Formats: sequence, structure tokens, C-alpha cells
Amino acid sequence: MHCNHRPVGRRTPVTLALLGLVSAPAALAQQAATPAPVRVVSDTGAAAPGTGASEPKTLRPVQITATAENNDFGANVNSVSRLPSDLRDIPQSVTIINQAVMQSQGATSLASALRNVPGLTIGGAEGGQIGTNINLNGFTARTDLYLDGARDRAQYYRDTFALDSIEVLMGPSSMLFGRGSTGGVINQVTKKPSLKPADEIQVSASTTGLLRSTLDHNQPLSDTSAFRVAAMGQQGDATTRDQTKLQDFGIAPSLRFGIGTPTEITLTGLLQHNHDMPDYGVPPLNGAPVNVNSKTAYGFTDDRTISDIGALGAVIEHRLTAASSIRNQTQYNDVTTDARETAPQSIGTLTGAGGAFVPFSAGTTAAPAAATSALPLGQLWVRQQSHDRVIHDMSLFNLTEFNTRFETGAVKHTFLAGVELGHDTYDNQAYSRTGSCNGSTLSAGYVGCTPLLDPPQTSSPANAPGIAGNDASANATTVAGYFNDILELSPQFKLVGGLRQDRFSASIGNSIPSANSAASLNQVVNFTSVRAGAIWQPTPVQTYYVSYSTSFDPSLEQLVSTTGSAQPLPPATNKAYEGGGKWDLNGGNLSLTAAAFQITQDNARSQNPDGTYTATGTVRVNGARAGVAGHVTSKLQVFGGYTHLDALIVNGVAPGTNGMVPANTPRDSASLWSSYAIAPQWEVGAGATYSSSRFANNTDLVQVGSYTRWDAMVAYHQPRYDIRLNVYNLFDTNYYDALIPSDGGRAVPGLGRSAMVSVAYRF
Repeated sequence: MHCNHRPVGRRTPVTLALLGLVSAPAALAQQAATPAPVRVVSDTGAAAPGTGASEPKTLRPVQITATAENNDFGANVNSVSRLPSDLRDIPQSVTIINQAVMQSQGATSLASALRNVPGLTIGGAEGGQIGTNINLNGFTARTDLYLDGARDRAQYYRDTFALDSIEVLMGPSSMLFGRGSTGGVINQVTKKPSLKPADEIQVSASTTGLLRSTLDHNQPLSDTSAFRVAAMGQQGDATTRDQTKLQDFGIAPSLRFGIGTPTEITLTGLLQHNHDMPDYGVPPLNGAPVNVNSKTAYGFTDDRTISDIGALGAVIEHRLTAASSIRNQTQYNDVTTDARETAPQSIGTLTGAGGAFVPFSAGTTAAPAAATSALPLGQLWVRQQSHDRVIHDMSLFNLTEFNTRFETGAVKHTFLAGVELGHDTYDNQAYSRTGSCNGSTLSAGYVGCTPLLDPPQTSSPANAPGIAGNDASANATTVAGYFNDILELSPQFKLVGGLRQDRFSASIGNSIPSANSAASLNQVVNFTSVRAGAIWQPTPVQTYYVSYSTSFDPSLEQLVSTTGSAQPLPPATNKAYEGGGKWDLNGGNLSLTAAAFQITQDNARSQNPDGTYTATGTVRVNGARAGVAGHVTSKLQVFGGYTHLDALIVNGVAPGTNGMVPANTPRDSASLWSSYAIAPQWEVGAGATYSSSRFANNTDLVQVGSYTRWDAMVAYHQPRYDIRLNVYNLFDTNYYDALIPSDGGRAVPGLGRSAMVSVAYRF
């Protein structure tokens, strides 16, 4: 199969179907004006954290419809304490991928689960960045990952074995989360203990050769306490590509005390070990990824990314009165990564003096077609560059929040005030390997060369040992205070307003200064973030809103600096306008959303030809999105969305980028997953993921074609066990999954046709 190249403005059947689903939501909402079923918020009917709502200590009568445990794709209540638990009271787009969706699709990594979010793209291993790299709404979100509402910025590959759901809040949100969040934030919600005993073991095997097993054990300890532990182990080839072996294991224990009492304490932990092979994809040639077999990889068989992840969390929640509560959260993360990685840096020929390697276009491999059209691919070679480093990331954050409900005359208030204290440290010891190509010694950091078409699977040359280079170290301190108020003017009208003041202080150092890395830099940023919105709810099942929000990105936000100047660059500042609607249909079992938005980033940073950086650019994204989740009928349920991004580098960024589309930002993207219960025991499912063409760099010189990937599923359910078969990339479409902007723009081919069989047994 080959990539499908279509004009930018053309819609696929998938996108047209999704647009049709939300073409008349208001009319449907009027027909479904009955209130949505009451949801169970906790084990005892206690208030959801952060709401401050008054709830009785005894169980209240509830109507339970479908839940994630019953394979319901419908969204759970929001878990972030800084936000209302009811999604209708959030004047921004929110997508929640719950456990039922992940299980149905066989999504085992955070990256695979997030493919349910159109407008979100994946970046590969890039420079000093390792792990789950994400672009959201046209902007990087690598450091906008959260774990139970606390910052989780370390560089590692994230698994889903300990997750209950994934929440994606769209748009700038510094008032709620501090620095970052230009395109939005991604919050990972871990599994928590409950008073219902449960045990499940799942074993799966993939046609790629990957074997995986997970365990989930929940045990009540008393009437008010419980223990839960999730565990995972996997080994084999992660994808259909060469050089993707992995060996991972992890365990996530948690304890919960005081369930249903005024004071509740939750302790969580995560220990994970990853031994993976990095994938730097294929280099570009003549404006597109080079046309080689999708399995082809240009690293060495002993390349590896070894990560040891440790995380500890503690949350204390105390109900002061029937309408007020206080919450304190402490989160400690410690991640060490030892990486020996090899990337295809350029394409060239062995035509220099003595048959030395000569790259096309000074290493960018974006040579004009005339320069290479006469050369068969079999005569071309790839130069291999080492990307070796040992990274240590540590962060410690503490949040204290006070929630209360009160009235001033006829106006009801839901008020939140909080203080956040945080400290990050970062150390990156770089190494390089230098070898030879065809007997000629290469420049420092280049390991060797290999044929373009059929690179041999060999280990790194013994005569190219790793040599220590620059040691980049950094630390940062965050001090912030914030408040937010939801004013209910009437049952139909609400106003939302919030303010946050951040002080971000960072220092970085380099043991070997260079032209674009100073010996030391210090930066202090004081920034005020705002959030405002208006909500109209004419009926219990309709919500319409408008909102304005801001965020900021310090130049030392990621605790690295390549600005090439003696002073740090000013922070990038972001603002967003959004208007949309949310509708609950089918008795609350089906949710529709739609929104239009604009995000503008000023002081955007980009690299200059001399290796330095400037911060004078403007990037603007005008977009629209729509989503659907839940039951269409008692047997048919769907989960999907569509996003349109009109992204543009407006002015002032590096030469050659003005008027261009930001890298890895498709104009149109969509996903749709559905399942149907054909019998009480049998379930079938199918879905598609679509992306229009994307550019691999900000100069728009390398383009990756559009694609549609289809997946399918069949499952057999029994009270004690489930058997599920997932087939991925059903039609074996050749597509590119992740893009890497460096070296002209590399692209990582996606998963070929494969299948996974899973058996889950409940005790």
C-alpha cells in the first residue's frame, strides 16, 4: 500500500461522517431534555475533590447506567481538582479517554491511546528529548503532561497499565497549570483503591512478537480503607519495524484511607523499568521521506534507551464544612535514562576523495530532484549520527487548594484558591561516538554509514567508543498563587473567572560552552495568567460557552537552553479564544461537543542559520473541533472526533519559515471507533484514524502524505473472562506515525498490519 496524497481541502468519508454527527446537536438536544442520569462520584457519595459540594455521608439513591467497567465509552467525571467535576461547567474542550476505550482498542501506551484525539500528533526521539513527545493543536506539549493533576515533565515512555483514564484539556491553561500548556494539557489519571474487591489478570500476544501481561488487584482493608496494585511486564518487538525490541516492567501500588469520612488520604507509587530500542525513522529525500521498505531502520542492534522511573504521590483531603474542603497534594518524580541511540543524519554517496561519504545539500538530504534523479537508490548511503546521553530528571511539587461554596445575594459562588510550590532539577551528560565510513574517518559524533536500501543489522562499531561531552545541568523553582470563581447568576447562566501569578526562576549550566549553549544562564519570569468564560445552559442537556485564556512558555521551561546568547530569551506568550457547545443526548448516554477557537503565540522561538535562536515570531492557529462519545443505542457505541487546524507562522521566525505551516500540524484529522454487541457474549468493533498531509519541518520542504488507517476488533465476553482479538492497520496502509523536525525532517513509519490476542480473567 502507499500513502494517500489528497488536496488539503478535501474531506474523507471519515471526516464527513463525524461532521454529520454534530450538524444538528441543538435540535437533538431539545428532543432529549430529560436530565442526564446521576453519576456515582465516589464509593460513599462524598463530594468529588475540588467541588466543595455538600453530600451526605451515607449512600444516596443513585441510578447507575453504563460505566467504564461495563464497557461504556462515555466520559467519566473530570478528576482534576482545579476544574469542576461536571464537564458542562468547563468553558473549554475536554476529551476523556477512559479505560473502556483503551481496552476495546488494545491501547497499551499513552501514545497509542492519544491517537483518539484529533489535532494531537506524535513526535519521535528528538535531540535531547526522549519519551512521549506530543504536539497538541500545532504546539509542542512535551512538558505539558500531568499525573493525577501534578506536573510529570520527565522524559520517558509512558504505559497505560496503571491508568484509569486520560484527560486532554484543549487550549492555553496557565491559570490552572502554570507554565506551558500552549496547545493544552494531558492528565494521566491513575487507578485508585475502592471498597469493591476485584482481581484481573490479562495476557496478550501480538503477531509482531510482543508478549505482555498485566495484573490489577483491589482489596478492601476495612470499611474505610483499601489497597490496590497494578503491574505490567512485556517483552518482544513493539512494531513491525526492524529494531523495535523492548523489555519493560512496572508496578503501581496505592493505599486509600478514610473513604467516606471527612478526612481521606491517598498514597500512590509507580516503579517502572524500560529497556527499549529508539526509532529515529527514515531521512528525507527530494521533499519526502525516502521511499524504502517500511521496516527499514538505520540504527544498530545494540542501541537502547534504558529508563528507571520512580514516582510517589500523597493526597490529603479534608471536608471542613458541608460546603468547604481543603486539599493538599505532594508529588515526587525521579527518572534516569541511559540512552545510546543512532539516527540517520543524511543521505549521500561514496564519491569523495578515496570514496568518502558526500552528503546531499550539506546534510539536510533535501537535495533538488535533478541532483539525485539519475542515481538509483541502491547507490545511496546513509550517514549515522550518535545521540547518546544519560539524563536525570527530578521534580517535587506541592499544591494546597481550598474549595468552598457560598452565596452573595442571588449569586451562587464555587470558589477555588490555591498555592503551588515546585522544584525541578535536570542533568544531561552527552556522549558521542566517532567512527569511519568506507575507511575514511568521519567528523566527531558520526558513527558510520550504511546502505540506504538494505542496511545490515549489526552492533555499534567496537572502534567507536562513547566519549563524554557536554554536561548540561539545570534547576528551577516555581512559586504560584491562584484563584478561580464560578458565579451562577441563574440556573441558566454562569460566569467563570480566574487569575494566577507565577514566579518561575531557572538556572542552567554547560560544562563545555559552545556557540549555541552558554556556560550559564539565569532567568526569572513573573507572569500573570487569566481565564474568563461565560456559560449558558438553557436546558439540563445543553451547554454553550465562550472563553478566553492565556499561558506562557519561558525559554528555560524545559531546563535546556540553546539560545546562543548571554541572556535567556523572553517567554513566549499565548492567548486563546474559544466558543462551543456540549450536548447530552439519549438520556445522557451520548455526548456531543463542538467548538471553534483561535490560539496565538507571540515571541515564538526558532533557530537561525548560525545555530542561535530568536524569539520575535508569531504563530497563529485557527481551528474547529467536534467530538462524540457514548451509546447511540443500547448495543452500539462510538468514540471519535474531528479537528481542523489552519496553522500559520505569521512573521518574524527564522528565515524561510514566514508564511509556512508549523511542523507536524495536519490541516484535517479525525478518528472514529465503534463497537456493537451482536449478542450478549459477542462484540465487534472497527474504526479509522485519518490525517491529512503534514510537514516534517517549519520550512515546509519535507512533506508527509495523508493516510487513513483502519483497525478492527472482535471480543467474546463471559462473567469471569474476556477474549479479544484486535487487528491493527487492517489494510496494511503505508503511513508515517511520528515526525522529527531535525536534520531536514525525519519520519517514523507506522505500524504495519498486525494482530493481538488478549485474554483477561477475573477472580
